Amino acid sequence: MTEEAILKGCLKKDAAAQRELYNRFSPKMLAVCYRFAHNREDAEDMLQEGFIKVYSQVHTFESRGAFEGWIRRIIVHTCINILKKNKKFNESVDIIHATGVQVREESVPSIIQAKQVVECIRLLPIGYRTVLNLYALEGYNHREIAGMLDIEESTSRSQYTRAKAMLEEILIRKKILQKPKQNTEWVTAVNR
Repeated sequence: MTEEAILKGCLKKDAAAQRELYNRFSPKMLAVCYRFAHNREDAEDMLQEGFIKVYSQVHTFESRGAFEGWIRRIIVHTCINILKKNKKFNESVDIIHATGVQVREESVPSIIQAKQVVECIRLLPIGYRTVLNLYALEGYNHREIAGMLDIEESTSRSQYTRAKAMLEEILIRKKILQKPKQNTEWVTAVNR
């Protein structure tokens, strides 16, 4: 079934088209939810709620961008709304974890696709994890993140900086990254 046929079917509330839409996009969207969620069950709940919104809002898709991108934005906003509703985003974080590690901007994005790194991101406190996901992986800027999470822009920036530092600590501890000896670049460990 083509994407156009799926869209037309979903506009008519055709169950086969909705099923095809879900089957085609749910694996990628589950991965998005998984980065925000505490566990797989929470991610699946976020995914289900997100797809309900996709089905109910499909009439608003204007074919100006990629359909997958439109779905992804709905899923991300659904994840954020669930976190805010459950007040999980407001969990306090001890900033002592963010000290003592130099942050190298290029070290995180260079390995961000690895499954091990995604698992390490999930170990971050929810506030750090959420801002890191939104900024580094979803491409939102700090002003947009602040609006989405009802926080100050400076809070978004500091949460992102602290998230990177804490993530780097976790990656080093799990031997995914190696700490450089002297002024050298971070090196990915050979764990394949």
